[in-house]
Amino acid sequence: MHRRLTTETVGDRISRSFRRTHALRFQTAGGYWRHDASCTTWRTGAYRPPTSEEFGLRIVIMGCGRVGSSLAVALERAGHTVAIVDRDETAFRRLGPDFTGTRVRGVGFDRDVLRKAGIDEADAFAAVSSGDNSNIISARVAREQFGVERVVARIYDAKRAAVYERLGIPTVATVPWTTERFMSALGESRADDGWSDPSRKVVVIPLELHESWVGVTAAKLQAQTGARVVFLLRLGNAVLPDPKTALQQDDSIYVAVLRERIDEARAIAAAPRERDDA
Repeated sequence: MHRRLTTETVGDRISRSFRRTHALRFQTAGGYWRHDASCTTWRTGAYRPPTSEEFGLRIVIMGCGRVGSSLAVALERAGHTVAIVDRDETAFRRLGPDFTGTRVRGVGFDRDVLRKAGIDEADAFAAVSSGDNSNIISARVAREQFGVERVVARIYDAKRAAVYERLGIPTVATVPWTTERFMSALGESRADDGWSDPSRKVVVIPLELHESWVGVTAAKLQAQTGARVVFLLRLGNAVLPDPKTALQQDDSIYVAVLRERIDEARAIAAAPRERDDA
């Protein structure tokens, strides 16, 4: 007896609404689990886990700055198919050598450019460029002209958020926790706590920094936030810093911090840095 494949085996990374969408898509492709006395098989072959092509979302991202590149890498690592658009071809260097997604040079609200990025088949769209107007225009194009239901736009002017929400476009402010909020809005489960030790007293989390922290050493960041830099991603490569390592503009910072000090560390890091006398 055959039973239709459910999406419960996919895990918690994909939201319930996306699970239903992909379950229907896969069922129409003829996917079934077959249970017999000895083992679980996939149709007539041996069991194998679902691949990202079968269950991963297809996501288009506009903007390959610090946030866009981090988002693209994180979503690809989660098993999704990612295409990223930027007018500056050199911006794609931020993705690092291991990124296998599609890179498309062009303006993110240009329909032909979006088609090259696969917008016709996209499950989600994120506009994360440095311009509020470009982000909202491209988000509306993705939703209204290409029928992408799940869209989200990054904004710098928080006063515009209410206007965008009335248009049905969820927005995420630039700080704090930008990448994590985008992943949540695109259907990824949030992992605010990151990695935790068995006692759950210490967590390792990404830390969004105000631009005034550029050039500051890891030691000074720890002294002011109470969070210790354990590693950082620089141009797609992981770096283990020493206390004298200076933070650079496009670094993605990961810190170890006491759980009860997470909010404090976030707030200090997201605000303009207080100058010291040293």
